[in-house]
Amino acid sequence: MASRMNLADRTAVITGAGSGIGRGIALALAQRGCHLALADISEAGLAETVAQLTALGNRKLRISRHKLDVADRDATAALPQQVSAQHPGVDLLFNNAGVALGGTFERVSEENFEWLFEINFWAVVRLSRAFLPLLKASSDARLVNVSSIYGIISPPGQAAYSASKFAVRGFSNALRHEFAGSNVGVTVVHPGGVATGIADSARHAADATNEEIEQGLARARRMLTLPPERAGEIIVSGVERRAARVLVGNDAKFIALLERLAPVSYWNTLQKLLVRS
Repeated sequence: MASRMNLADRTAVITGAGSGIGRGIALALAQRGCHLALADISEAGLAETVAQLTALGNRKLRISRHKLDVADRDATAALPQQVSAQHPGVDLLFNNAGVALGGTFERVSEENFEWLFEINFWAVVRLSRAFLPLLKASSDARLVNVSSIYGIISPPGQAAYSASKFAVRGFSNALRHEFAGSNVGVTVVHPGGVATGIADSARHAADATNEEIEQGLARARRMLTLPPERAGEIIVSGVERRAARVLVGNDAKFIALLERLAPVSYWNTLQKLLVRS
């Protein structure tokens, strides 16, 4: 059995680090003495994350901030050089940044479908490629891609989001097989209902009514309950164990098991449970 990964004095790059799961990952890594390169489109969010990291009191931590739109190809290509200017190397890459899009396939525009894929999938591919030389130069490296429980099941109204998260899952699993025996391990993460702001910032079908949007947000708030700090701890603990797959939350574990037992008919059961709740 492989030894646990020691994260002390390693350097991790985290996208979407300005809030939610990304911030939770940053806090969990910092508590283990891991240096951080934090990337997010929100400078205010990055500042708040750094403030929380500073409050931990570890003055030896090396922390850099990088404003980044992961959908910007030139910006993602330039990020490794920017990180290398402030850190001696990179040992971990957490592809965490993501967005949501509500609405059935017929109601969602092609433009919004492509917008979501640029962020949720193509950014993962481009950043993985961009940082691979730095990861391969490390003595012990890990690529961590955040999918979703919707990368295991496919609810109605989530065609774009689910497709992107299945793509992340497939991409990550293939890389794990390709990198087998090398210094680069791969972990794919499937969070369940984590209390982030992803639903509040989601795009919606152009013809969605205010009532539909509010109902969707209310459902999301009931389901998104796991604290992001707890999610970050679960993910980082999985990385330490060199886990190939990490299910975040009891809901994710239950749904993944149900999908294995009933890969075609699982939605019938889940729908009944959702109605009862």
